[in-house]
Amino acid sequence: MTDSRAQQRQAFLTEHGLASAQSIMIAGDASFRKYYRITNSIGQTSILMDAPPEQEKIIPFIAIAKCLTGFGYSAPDILHMDEKHGFILLGDLGDDSFNILINRDANMEQTLYENAVDLVCELQERPFETRLSVDNALSYNLLPYCEETLLREAKLLTEWTVRSLEGVDAKRDLEFDALFKPLLCEVASRNTVLTLRDYHVDNLMWLPGRSDLARLGLLDFQDAVIGPPAYDLASLLQDARVDVSGQIELALLGRYVRGRRQSDPGFDSARCVEVYATLAAQRSGADLREGHS
Repeated sequence: MTDSRAQQRQAFLTEHGLASAQSIMIAGDASFRKYYRITNSIGQTSILMDAPPEQEKIIPFIAIAKCLTGFGYSAPDILHMDEKHGFILLGDLGDDSFNILINRDANMEQTLYENAVDLVCELQERPFETRLSVDNALSYNLLPYCEETLLREAKLLTEWTVRSLEGVDAKRDLEFDALFKPLLCEVASRNTVLTLRDYHVDNLMWLPGRSDLARLGLLDFQDAVIGPPAYDLASLLQDARVDVSGQIELALLGRYVRGRRQSDPGFDSARCVEVYATLAAQRSGADLREGHS
């Protein structure tokens, strides 16, 4: 981080009464964004997102956070923002990610995943605007998860992994396209729900002091799109970071289908599972954009 960026960050904190607050960098995501836990003089904490405007935009995060909190979900509160310099001061959702808690106590796995699936079901039943308000002067338009993007992410599997092992020639690229393009064209035709896209155990926090689905803290949703209903489910259950047992995966798939059928008796569970499998394969490439193999 350059001295000028550090000075901008300090100026933002000073503007909001945090000139002498303690600032400690915490784990970030796969981007240019950095995060700091800010502790004021009486021990209250908040999170500073530092998103250099040359590489990152903060408006999508703010718009989607406001949408999610409007639904009653636990996205971080937006305390202060500086769009020009790329800073947001956020409410602190703590350190208890699902991944950390499951590694600490495996008995929590079923409960945490069930809550995560229930939130997906409920979110997909909610009507939403494609144009999200930021404030009186700003808004953000959600984009559809188009076939081209889905295919480009899927092809990272061959570009980053297979090619490094044995080489991938133009013929194999064409074969890959011929296999995946019709599948992903069908998937993209089902873009109907708000899709958080990076919905997995490192971005889900457990807030036991809150009630119902507000117990799930949501992070890293700035890439949300209008996407197919099975996408966030595949992101959760086919996550490259963790191993979900086949038994638990099947139980959670069943829970999701039952949840969707409660609001939509005509929900096509067989087709849902087919799309889920396609998206699980697509995610094997998409996860590589975040540095996972």
